[in-house]
Amino acid sequence: MLSTRQQHCLNGIGIRQWVERGALPEPQLEAEAAPINETVMEPAVVKVQLDRPQETVTKPQPVTVHIPKIDFNLDNWDNVNQAIHQCQNCSLSSGCTQKVPGIGNQQADLMIIGEGPGHDEDLKGEPFVGRSGILLDKILHSIGIQRSQAFITNIVKCRPPNNRDPHKDEIEACGAFLRAQIKQVSPKVILSVGRVSAQNLLDTSEPVGKLIAQQHQLSSSTTPIKVTYHPAYLLRNPSAKAIVWQNMKELHRMLNP
Repeated sequence: MLSTRQQHCLNGIGIRQWVERGALPEPQLEAEAAPINETVMEPAVVKVQLDRPQETVTKPQPVTVHIPKIDFNLDNWDNVNQAIHQCQNCSLSSGCTQKVPGIGNQQADLMIIGEGPGHDEDLKGEPFVGRSGILLDKILHSIGIQRSQAFITNIVKCRPPNNRDPHKDEIEACGAFLRAQIKQVSPKVILSVGRVSAQNLLDTSEPVGKLIAQQHQLSSSTTPIKVTYHPAYLLRNPSAKAIVWQNMKELHRMLNP
C-alpha cells in the first residue's frame, strides 16, 4: 500500500490511483424515502339549494256553471210568449238565433209537439219550416187539416247545437212553458212527432216504433196522445210513409169521434 507521500506525488503528476474493489468503502446510499400513504381524495360535491318555491302541479277541475232559474208568470198567452223570449234558464238560450215559441190556433183541437227547432226554424222563428215543414203540411192536408188550424210547438224552444237531441236539463228548463201552452190550448188530441217528443211526453224510453202502435194519454190528464214519425225521418225513410198514413187516419177518428 502506498504511503501518504507517494499518494501525494502520484496525484501531483495526474496519475489516478487504482485500488482493489474490496478496499473501497461501501457507498452510503440515501435512505429510502419512507413510503407516502397516498390517499385519493374524491372531489367534493357541493349541493346548492336554490331558494325557490316548490311548484305544485294541480289538475284542472271541471267548472260547473250554475244558471239561476227564473220563475215566470205563465197564466196567459202573452206572459207565456214573453217568458219564452226572455228565458235564459239553460245554455241553449245563448246559442240560438232566436226563440221559437210556437205558432197556430191557440184554441185548436189539435196540438202538434215536435222535438226542437232546426236550422231553418232557428232562422225564421217558426216550428216545422223547410222540407220537414212542407211534408208535415202535406200529411195534415191528407186528412183535411190546414197548418193554421193546429197549434204547433216543440219540446224545447231553442235550437240545440248542430241539431243534436236536447239534453235532459234543457228539456226540464222548457217544461214549464210546454205545460203552460198545453193548458192554454186545451187540445182535444196531441200529435207527438218524433222520438224525443214521444219519450218525454210519455216519460218512457221505449222506441218510437213501438209507441206508434199503442194508445196513450197525457199524464194527469185525459188528453189523448197520438205518436207518429217525424217528417225528417220520413225524408230519410220514405217507406215509413205508409205507417204515418195509418196514423193520420186514426188521428182523424180521434178528432172526429
